[in-house]
Amino acid sequence: DYIEVVKWLRTKPYVDATKIGITGGSYGGYTTCMALTYGADYFTHGIAGSSVTDWNLYDTHYTERFMDTPAENPEGYKNGLVMTYADRYKGLLRIVHGTMDDNVHMQNSIQLVDKLQDLGKHFEFMVYPGGRHGWGGAKAVHNRIEAAHFWYRNLLEKPMPEEDFAKLYQQRGTGRPPR
Repeated sequence: DYIEVVKWLRTKPYVDATKIGITGGSYGGYTTCMALTYGADYFTHGIAGSSVTDWNLYDTHYTERFMDTPAENPEGYKNGLVMTYADRYKGLLRIVHGTMDDNVHMQNSIQLVDKLQDLGKHFEFMVYPGGRHGWGGAKAVHNRIEAAHFWYRNLLEKPMPEEDFAKLYQQRGTGRPPR
């Protein structure tokens, strides 16, 4: 369990308990969203990409294999719903989603954004037009760079070094970053 890991990490003198980050995409994005809501007393920062936030919106072939149908397991679906715990959210979550994701529909992220806005919570939201469930090219490079900026800014509290920015940008294969 992720919360148990954080409890253990907090016992280490070299861990800053005010800066515990988590990141993931798809199911890992779901885990990230749950960590920042359900586990808000333990996780402070996260980047969630293409996240399931409501199992009612995901592929029934997969979901019902593990959770049964919503009619058979309403409590399970409620307990697995990120928005159930949104009122606990107090860290900083960066939500990332592609508009053409045909695996985890963007409606998942939109529902979470809507709930967090209704609650007056601070978060970041990045949309990748035309992005599917994962993307390549310039958008992937942009996402990596923005993620690195997020971690530097919020966990290290300093700007990302120019050489790190250049390395991430060069993965695009276009040479030096624009200025």
